[in-house]
Amino acid sequence: MRSLSPPIVFALLIGSALGFSQKLPQAPLPSADATPGVDFSSAKRSLWLTGPYRVPPVKPSRDANSPLVAGLMHDGKLELTLQNAIALAIENNFDVELQRYDRLFARTEILRAKGGGQLRGVPTTVSELPSGEGGPGEPLLTAVGGYTPVLQLPSSAADLATIVGIQTDLSILSPTPYSPGSPIPQFDPSVAANIALTQLDYPQSTSFPTGSNNYSSHSAGGAVGYTQGFATGTVFNASFSANRLSEASTRLNLNPFVTGALNVSIVQPLLQGFGIHVTRRFIHIAENEDRIAAAVFAQQLIDTISDTTRLYWDLVSLKQDLEVKKESLDAAERLYQDTRNEVERGAQAPVDLTSALAQVASNRQAYISVQGMVLQQELLLKEVLTRKGVSDPVLAAASIAAVTPIESPTNDDSGTLQGLIDQAMKQRPDLALAEQQEKISRLGLKGSQNALLPGLSIVASMQSNGGEGSLNPMLVSTNGLTSTPPQNLIGGFGGVVDQIFNREYPDYAVGVNLNIPIRNRIAKADMARDELQYRQSQVQMNKLRSQVRLEVGNAYIALQQAVESHKAAVEARTLQEQALDVERAKFEAGVATAYELLQYQSSLAQAKSAAVTALGVYAKARTALRRAVGSTLTDNHIAVNEALENRTASESNR
Repeated sequence: MRSLSPPIVFALLIGSALGFSQKLPQAPLPSADATPGVDFSSAKRSLWLTGPYRVPPVKPSRDANSPLVAGLMHDGKLELTLQNAIALAIENNFDVELQRYDRLFARTEILRAKGGGQLRGVPTTVSELPSGEGGPGEPLLTAVGGYTPVLQLPSSAADLATIVGIQTDLSILSPTPYSPGSPIPQFDPSVAANIALTQLDYPQSTSFPTGSNNYSSHSAGGAVGYTQGFATGTVFNASFSANRLSEASTRLNLNPFVTGALNVSIVQPLLQGFGIHVTRRFIHIAENEDRIAAAVFAQQLIDTISDTTRLYWDLVSLKQDLEVKKESLDAAERLYQDTRNEVERGAQAPVDLTSALAQVASNRQAYISVQGMVLQQELLLKEVLTRKGVSDPVLAAASIAAVTPIESPTNDDSGTLQGLIDQAMKQRPDLALAEQQEKISRLGLKGSQNALLPGLSIVASMQSNGGEGSLNPMLVSTNGLTSTPPQNLIGGFGGVVDQIFNREYPDYAVGVNLNIPIRNRIAKADMARDELQYRQSQVQMNKLRSQVRLEVGNAYIALQQAVESHKAAVEARTLQEQALDVERAKFEAGVATAYELLQYQSSLAQAKSAAVTALGVYAKARTALRRAVGSTLTDNHIAVNEALENRTASESNR
């Protein structure tokens, strides 16, 4: 049994490892968000044998709101500053949380590439938050048409555009993947082992081979093999095998007999598959994919923060417009009371009372419409800023108090257009992502180009053999003659090992394998298509730069126009207030009618709403310019790594 001990021990170890690998993971307990710092390649030293076969540690995402939500609740209100809203979006928004997992995909790609595996790719899609209700004067739950004072329920895709987000793929590469190129060796070593026990028993037509008409044998054998590939394209194989054979024979000198062999072989490609830059290309691609995933996460943060800021400013504008509508309604009700008093005294015609009452009804309807928009905007913010949303009864019943006011654009200094474009070219994540994808395309071309070469490799092997046994106690002489085996063949497994490592019975072989595809059309077609796709990616890169220039220019012009529009709206509001004061004085003096005063009140209400709208448009235009330039994160003091770990940079300001 001594000859069986190495294979048996190895088999037991392999079985133990496989036993660990077959255990299914237990149901995860509730915990914090996915841990971005997980290193899937790490393993505890105490688990060096079973660690590679265990399920990698991946924590589930939490489904509860972050503690910040409860901390902002006061007297049935969710008191939000803009920084609070941004912090909640980073902590709780599902799109950001999904990207945290996508960010980890790249780390699995690096691990896979280091093992010699082909890559599976990383997502490049980001999600936009719903557009929301917009500012004052926007239609209710519909993005089609003009101002609609009547409540409309969502009934079509266009209607649902305000409450359903959209997705954008940032990739500049063709959806058709590049060809895999020349094969690469498996860098992760592998060990294979087998054990076999055999018993044979059958009759024979002659007794000459064994001295009997019945042949019976018992054999026990095993083998262990080791294989590993290297960055040079070299494939190394080593194997050790041993076999013990015992036969029911009177002819054999040595029975039982133990044989063993140690074989070492090397295969080295010289053309296709040769070169470190070729065999390690997937590792370099995976490292670039890690940078791509980081850029995608940064872009998702920019989109989420920009959309959150836009939704927040819309809520601020809607609430301000609601105050304007309330003031207009109160003014119309006061005018109605004054007109009724004048009609009772005979100073005004009864028709003026009807006009005043109609104005009250109109202003009340406008107030109700804006109030509905405020409620729907609050509902949307609750859902995009928290995990539970309105399923939390406390949060569902709470109103949102938007604490941060919109700053006046009087001192706005956005810089020059060319300076903003240069800034965008340096810091926009989607441009950085596109540049990394272009590098990936160049790395992929190395494999396609190498696959054009013929296959030429050197194969060298060395095998050392050994064999020993015991004298056969059943040996019968033939014609009175018996042979005595050499002394170096008498022994056991230990002697076999000595023979092997002393190379007493060596075998050597060296050869060359050559494979020349005559027309090589498949490889040529793959190389041509990959080259064409690479040129396409260059065009897409230039197109993206053009789009960035257009976005920055459009946002810059929009901001300038918003500043001027706000100035004009404020001036118009001031003039309308002065005109109303004059008309009210005339009404109180009995010179003007209630109808004329109503016209001035209506004009002032429109001017106030226009000023509120213009201020909101300015705030959103400024947000859009920051987004186009790519400065959203720095302007809001957000660190990408802290957001990845769900630690916002504004925690100290809460």
